[in-house]
Amino acid sequence: MTDRLFPIPDILGIPVQGETARYPVGRIFCVGRNYAAHAAEMGHEVDREAPFYFTKSASNAVLTGATVPYPPGTENFHHEMELAVAIGRPVFKATSAQAWDAVYAYGCALDMTRRDLQIRERNKQRPWDLGKDLENGTVFAPLTRAAEWAPDDSKRIHLSVNSEFRQDASLQELIWKIDEIICHLSGYYHLRPGDLILTGTPAGVGPVVAGDTIEGGIDGLAPLRLTLTEAE
Repeated sequence: MTDRLFPIPDILGIPVQGETARYPVGRIFCVGRNYAAHAAEMGHEVDREAPFYFTKSASNAVLTGATVPYPPGTENFHHEMELAVAIGRPVFKATSAQAWDAVYAYGCALDMTRRDLQIRERNKQRPWDLGKDLENGTVFAPLTRAAEWAPDDSKRIHLSVNSEFRQDASLQELIWKIDEIICHLSGYYHLRPGDLILTGTPAGVGPVVAGDTIEGGIDGLAPLRLTLTEAE
């Protein structure tokens, strides 16, 4: 191995139900405004011509059960509960059948957001990175293999803060379905194992503060939990 000037962090591995090996996190793609009610609560309409995306860094992701500090630079830190899709084989310019075949597993995820910074940068027509790609800002629960779980419309997606429900919807509300997202995204990227796609959040997003415990779930998948402590 080539010598490096300084040590680099280990790649985060997500546990997989029934497996001893973990799923290594590579790229994280996030679909924006993929639930109409969430788009409306943020003052936007869904763009039904095509999905759009932003990315988050793998090095900023953590696993369920983490206790993390309230992030710096924000006074409006929001939760966003999402279904994560883990890619298991290379795919490019996929057909619907190829898209489904490329899915290795599914899991629960949190896209934590510095909402005030996101809105500020968006209003200035600048990138959202400060609002979205923050340390400890993506949370993953253990994955369930695609052979053992399907993203049926009837599946409930929900989130609570300190045992009070904030988000409660079903996957039926997804504007762009899993295969449609993969088909579209793979027209721009050679998707590969390690890539994760967060498919958007339903309505009910809102602020959290130090001391809060966030719990989320999707029917049939391993749930997740995140605890916030005082800012460092």
